[in-house]
Amino acid sequence: MFRKIISSHSKSKTRKFVSISHHSTNYCYYDHSAPPSSPSKHISPRQKWLDITPTSLKGFNRSFSAGYQLNSTQYSGSNSNKRNRFSVRRGFSSETVRECINYDVVIVGGGPAGLSAAIRLKQLCRESDVDLSVCVVEKGAEVGAHILSGNVFEPRALNELIPQWREEEAPISVSVSSDKFMLLTEKHAIPLPNPFDNKGNYVISLSQFVRWLGQKAEELGVEVYPGFAAKEVLFDENENVIGIATNDMGIGKDGSKKDNFQPGVELKGRINLFAEGCRGSLSEKLIKKYNLREKGQGQHQTYALGIKEVWEIDASKHKPGAVVHTLGWPLDHKTYGGSFLYHMQDNQVSIGLVCALNYHNPYFSPYDEFQKLKGHPAIKPLLENGTVIQYGARTLNEGGFQSIPYPVFPGGAVVGCAAGFLNVPKIKGTHTAMKSGMLAAESAFGVLNKGSNMEIYWENLKNSWIWEELHRARNYRPAFEYGLFPGMAISGLEHYLLKGRAPFTLKHGKPDHEATDEASVSSPIEYPKPDGIVSFDVPTSLYRSNTNHNHDQPAHLRLRDPQVPELVNLPKYGGPESRYCPARVYEYIADDKGELKLQINAQNCLHCKACDIKDPKQNIEWTVPEGGGGHYFPAAVVLAVAEMGGDETGGGVAAAEIGVVVAVEIDVAAFGTAFGVDESVGRLRVCAWVGCWGENGGWI
Repeated sequence: MFRKIISSHSKSKTRKFVSISHHSTNYCYYDHSAPPSSPSKHISPRQKWLDITPTSLKGFNRSFSAGYQLNSTQYSGSNSNKRNRFSVRRGFSSETVRECINYDVVIVGGGPAGLSAAIRLKQLCRESDVDLSVCVVEKGAEVGAHILSGNVFEPRALNELIPQWREEEAPISVSVSSDKFMLLTEKHAIPLPNPFDNKGNYVISLSQFVRWLGQKAEELGVEVYPGFAAKEVLFDENENVIGIATNDMGIGKDGSKKDNFQPGVELKGRINLFAEGCRGSLSEKLIKKYNLREKGQGQHQTYALGIKEVWEIDASKHKPGAVVHTLGWPLDHKTYGGSFLYHMQDNQVSIGLVCALNYHNPYFSPYDEFQKLKGHPAIKPLLENGTVIQYGARTLNEGGFQSIPYPVFPGGAVVGCAAGFLNVPKIKGTHTAMKSGMLAAESAFGVLNKGSNMEIYWENLKNSWIWEELHRARNYRPAFEYGLFPGMAISGLEHYLLKGRAPFTLKHGKPDHEATDEASVSSPIEYPKPDGIVSFDVPTSLYRSNTNHNHDQPAHLRLRDPQVPELVNLPKYGGPESRYCPARVYEYIADDKGELKLQINAQNCLHCKACDIKDPKQNIEWTVPEGGGGHYFPAAVVLAVAEMGGDETGGGVAAAEIGVVVAVEIDVAAFGTAFGVDESVGRLRVCAWVGCWGENGGWI
């Protein structure tokens, strides 16, 4: 029997346990005590951030939120025979027939754009008294798991989507209290006129916000499938998109099917919306297949890499709502980028460095530049005596207005950052991503309910405030192609005098991968060694990212030509993949003959997509790994579900529940120091991700 925590239908914080048969295929909860007239309510696994339950996977093989198949044979047996329970049996067999599920709308990606689209669709259904089936598939172990906290949030789109969000207990409470903009030199921070208008904005945890959006979507009847990665676009005989297929799970490195093999599932939609985020693997294929970039604004997309940490600092240094942005040091004058520092709640700050990926020097290391930044005299005192809680990295779209693709293709559309609606001078894209999802949802609803066509999405985009906002900001990013100070002069002219109404539109420079100079004309860069106080080595940061991939699976980072690294990248560019990756996925290691060979540590991957963008010969292809893998950013450091009494009842959970997100009780006296919990609490029930404490008290 398995247990799950569910919420009662009231607004209270009460939780209760419900037993679920080991072989049960129904994970929807129905309150039999409710009046007959009240509809049954689908309870989300994350109805609050601390609700830990499997989402209903209507119609196909059930997996829990970490993406592990619930296998009664594999997990049966006595506790004394744990090793045998996890033995891996392999077998090669013919292709497995995938199960197929049909929906009205399939949405790929459980971020702000995808969830906003799902919510808007269900709102329109209620307004028109129609019922459309909507599902969201998300590759993270849970909604929000791949989103690192720390965001200055503009609520414009949220005000339109859920006007009563304050009453709905959205995790948005810290308003911007101060806003500074500085030019950094190596030793000084020079205040500049602030071009950011953050009045009315909030400093939030984007991870918690997305979890809340997921809850709202499920309350409206959206089916959310976390832990499933969309691997393939499905087409009909006329090359119309008809859905996606998730990847097979339980495949070994050698291509054999392991004992826990689970075939992928085909999710077919009458309309399919791709909201995968920046450089989405399937979205990029669709953009190329249908020439959407050329049909849109015409210019190539440009990117930046953002590297971020969340710190807990001394309360005396914490200023909730304080926002700081910088330009200049540690970047050279030819490299566009800057840093940010946001004071969130609970004595936490989010600090990061954004580096444009069209930098020239192949010896440039974004990770080491970020570590160097934290040693600046204006930043280091704030972080000293603090603790790093999270680390992560992600690429950003910086092409803006000039790079918007035509977003509609036969059978669906591209939305959010997969299309590229980031406002570069604002350093904000959540509000535009949400709005684009809402507009796509309204167009999809018109197609399904009124017989219109998806091209209306493009027209609505051009008539929306997204278009107006990005058009005003179109010349900021390309202005810095001329260097830091010319870029500041041009962008200042745009902001203060022309106000985005310049009679010209600047073009972007070379694509990022073509901008890399050869090593022979570049100077190596000496970076200081980490001090272990504010700067750290890569393995330490990786540990803080909670990155986890099953080692025994096919590599999701693929070389189109295996000879390019040794024959081109290393001799011509000095092996830049060993430096542009913020997780040291790529290393050149000497073989038995002393020759350097590229080693790919795919298990370290942060899913930032920098390699897919910056490789000089575009030889690296990023594909999705098994669903549920990658980094994992919890909503809080310790997911405390309920305080228990100080007695010794409860204990652990049966070892048979390994591999399932379960609620377990730990002895705080034994683990309190590690979790920072007062021993007086007694016992605490917490979430254990992909593992549990066995009855003997050991971690499995």
